[in-house]
Amino acid sequence: MKNSDSRDLGGTAECMAAQPVWCQRLRASQVLLVGMKGLGAEIAKNLILAGVKGLTMLDHEQVSPEDPGAQFLIRTGSVGRNRAEASLERAQNLNPMVDVKVDTENIEKKPESFFTQFDAVCLTCCSRDVIVKVDQICHKNSIKFFTGDVFGYHGYTFANLGEHEFVESDRPIDQKKVVFCSVKEALEVDWSSDKAKAALKRTTPDYFLLQDMLHLELLVSQQ
Repeated sequence: MKNSDSRDLGGTAECMAAQPVWCQRLRASQVLLVGMKGLGAEIAKNLILAGVKGLTMLDHEQVSPEDPGAQFLIRTGSVGRNRAEASLERAQNLNPMVDVKVDTENIEKKPESFFTQFDAVCLTCCSRDVIVKVDQICHKNSIKFFTGDVFGYHGYTFANLGEHEFVESDRPIDQKKVVFCSVKEALEVDWSSDKAKAALKRTTPDYFLLQDMLHLELLVSQQ
């Protein structure tokens, strides 16, 4: 029988017992999540239930009539409120042990110093220019960077963890290192090079669809 004073929110008690090293890192992490639409709500839920130390949800947009049906953290009747603020109550209720905050300023106005308070940054609903800019800031300051979005039936995710060391077994001798490329490099591949041509057959068509969708978003934002 469990002690009545113990709290096991998001499986953190079992996590600490089974994997103390990575779990301690998780419990000490401050995460910035940008964009509180459908995908952002799912990411927020997973991070909060996992038991990160703190989560800042940033979104400068207002709740639209469609948002309550696509984003489960927003209550009906919240149209016109800031999207991040409207998500706060239900997000915090998922795990009271996580410090959940909101930021209503546009991500494009944030200086580099703003991002250095976080261990990881995750962008959704952002333009290509913003994604590239924030990725460069995170890489410079050794901050883990993630971005993703959904376009109808298609979606993407990208991670830049800098230099990442890992093991494929429980033996330290098997430790390996991988160096992640920047999102700018990933989006600006020179397909005329021999190396790129060799990889073309292994490249999903969604990569090129993503290029078109990001370009279309740019054109729409400029109208």
